[in-house]
Amino acid sequence: MHHRHRIWIFTLLLMGSWMSGPALLAAEPTAEELAVREKAFSSMLSHSVLVGRFSVDGQEANETREERYEIESVEKFSGDIWTFTARIKYGQTDLKIPLNLQVVWAGDTPMINMTDVSIPALGTFTSRVFFYDGRYAGTWQHGDVGGHMWGQIEKAEPADVAPEE
Repeated sequence: MHHRHRIWIFTLLLMGSWMSGPALLAAEPTAEELAVREKAFSSMLSHSVLVGRFSVDGQEANETREERYEIESVEKFSGDIWTFTARIKYGQTDLKIPLNLQVVWAGDTPMINMTDVSIPALGTFTSRVFFYDGRYAGTWQHGDVGGHMWGQIEKAEPADVAPEE
C-alpha cells in the first residue's frame, strides 16, 4: 500500500471516530453487570495456571523464558482490591502467598494494576497485566529489569494447585 493511501485511510478513520464522538465510549456498567463481570473474573482465575513466556528488555526476541503462575483463588476484598492466593516460583524461591492487588476494568477487560508492590522474599514489582478470553498479557518491572509477559490461562488439575497442608 502506498504511503498516501495509508494516510488517507488513517484520516478517514480519525474523522469517523471524531464524528461519532462519545458514541464510541463504553457506558459505565450497571451494578448487576459489574457483579457478573467480577464473578466471571474470579471464576476464570481461581484454580488456574497462567502458562506463558516473558521477555527481558534489551534481550533478543528469541530469548524469551517460560513462566508459570499457579493461582489457587481470586476473591474481591474491598473496592477495587482483590486477594490473589498464588504459588510464585521465582529463581530459587517457591512460595504460596496471598497478595492484595488492585484490579481495574477497561470496559469488560480486567487488569491487575501494581505499582511498586513489595512481595515478601521476592522484592518490589510494578506490572500491568490484563486478562481476556483465556489469555493474559502485560508488562513487568523488578528494579532496573523489566519486560513483557503473555500466555494462556489454563484450569488447574487438582494436583497443580494443591491447598497447603
